[in-house]
Amino acid sequence: MENELGLYISNVRDVDRFSNLQTIVELSQKMVETGKHNHYPMVYRLLKLVLVLPVATATIERCFSAIKIVKTFLRNRIGDKFMSICLICYVEKEEMLKVTNARS
Repeated sequence: MENELGLYISNVRDVDRFSNLQTIVELSQKMVETGKHNHYPMVYRLLKLVLVLPVATATIERCFSAIKIVKTFLRNRIGDKFMSICLICYVEKEEMLKVTNARS
């Protein structure tokens, strides 16, 4: 990773298309446009992780908050599978409200 990152930095400094980028999103888009994501896969993977991490962290925190609400004293003995189903229903309650029981 360290060698690839060093090569990437020295290579990108010489390319004018990479000089005016302001965000990590722009950098990753420019990597794909120029095909550098194929030449430096570890650097590109690192960029993708940096972009996904805030979303993943927020989702996990949302799930832990839901556990505090769903897992009450009365539900303390339910199995893992049923608890998982209850949590999905609670976390995705907006989507669950769209589900109807209408029969055709």
